[in-house]
Amino acid sequence: MNTEALIEAAVEVDVPEATPVVEPDIEVIPAIEAPAAAVPAIVAPNLDDSSLYIHRELSQLQFNIRVLEQALDESYPLLERLKFLLIFSSNLDEFFEIRVAGLKKQITFAREQAGADGLQPHQALARISELVHGHVDRQYAILNDILLPELEKHQVRFIRRRHWTAKLKAWVRRYFRDEIAPIITPIGLDPTHPFPLLVNKSLNFIVELEGIDAF
Repeated sequence: MNTEALIEAAVEVDVPEATPVVEPDIEVIPAIEAPAAAVPAIVAPNLDDSSLYIHRELSQLQFNIRVLEQALDESYPLLERLKFLLIFSSNLDEFFEIRVAGLKKQITFAREQAGADGLQPHQALARISELVHGHVDRQYAILNDILLPELEKHQVRFIRRRHWTAKLKAWVRRYFRDEIAPIITPIGLDPTHPFPLLVNKSLNFIVELEGIDAF
């Protein structure tokens, strides 16, 4: 078959027409816009409201109280809990040296103006005194009623004076005579002797003498 015959045969073949594509009916639903959320009006705080402020010294004291509370946490080892009591005392020393001293100076120089929190210096001191007395009592209760009995269960004992034996009393007297008495510097306090200048954080005892020992 020649080329012309092939072309004629191709023309005579019935080719089915393509089926037209029918587009489905699509209903377009317009989007419903949600109502805009109401934006609350911003109210500027009243910066003169003392309840918005926290007293600096009382805030620091509250932090130290939280340190004390760590001594009650049984998840810590016993000696770590004892250390928290020591940190509480050390923090109190610094607190009185700096913060309380500053408040007392304000009172001394008649600077009794209330702070932003509404507390005057003497009011802050009264609140500090109340908190410190209560939590120092709590500190000793934790030591004497909780930690020392627990330490004793682990053979760590702090022998109280009422439990001293005659042998222990003799050792204490000898130790005081040989080791402590030689380094003690007694200073008399009377109308002719002003109060001495003490070294910061040094250990000092005040002893009141009576009878023939008084001077």
